[in-house]
Amino acid sequence: MSKISKFFKGGGSAGSKGRGGPSPQEALARLRETEEMLSKKQEYLETRIERELAVARQHGTKNKRAALQALKRKKRYEKQLNQIDGTLSTIEFQREALENSHTNTEVLKNMGYAAQAMKKVHENMDLDKIDDLMQDITEQQDVAQEISDAISNRATFGDEFDEDELMAELEELEQEELNKGMRDVRLPSVPSTSLPSRPDYIVNFRVLYKIMMGQNSHISYELHSCITYVQLATQKKAEDEDEMKKLAAWAS
Repeated sequence: MSKISKFFKGGGSAGSKGRGGPSPQEALARLRETEEMLSKKQEYLETRIERELAVARQHGTKNKRAALQALKRKKRYEKQLNQIDGTLSTIEFQREALENSHTNTEVLKNMGYAAQAMKKVHENMDLDKIDDLMQDITEQQDVAQEISDAISNRATFGDEFDEDELMAELEELEQEELNKGMRDVRLPSVPSTSLPSRPDYIVNFRVLYKIMMGQNSHISYELHSCITYVQLATQKKAEDEDEMKKLAAWAS
């Protein structure tokens, strides 16, 4: 009961009285103390209720008067317990509201500090100067981009040539080189005997090409194409002759 008396008689600190009222921290501390006190009172009442209920069971029909007195005391304790439950709910609600108010106050205070800091930072800033600065930055970025584009483009220095004319001249040079190489080639004499069978004939062409390439290393790819064409033509002629022989045999 001493804590209840202290709470209702206003046992606050001198600093709180000097400021004209308790701070949120002090009020919250008082509410928590009250909650703790009422919680202990709840435990005490619950213990007494269990005890009176045991007494009533003990006497039962043997001593109805004592049993009834125990049940009456139990009812009073239960009523007090219900009142404490309501009081605790009210105090808990008040404590939560005070905590929220204190939190909101601190948040607003910090937001005010931040607003003052932003105001102090922006004191030396001029919007017109900022706009001019951003325009200068944009112009310099454009200039830098133009310089980069100019450097990356291939410089022609006014020398423009027709690609078709260059290709035609290159083909003429290649043809002259090919003709010069053909003049230097020495082909073997044509044999007087009959040509060998088709596989040997193709192999001889390959051997001939290897010999010529060894003697004249500048023989171009066109000479190789001509030799391949002769091989294919010879092979095709041999196949046609075989077909004609088969057809003549079938007709006879």
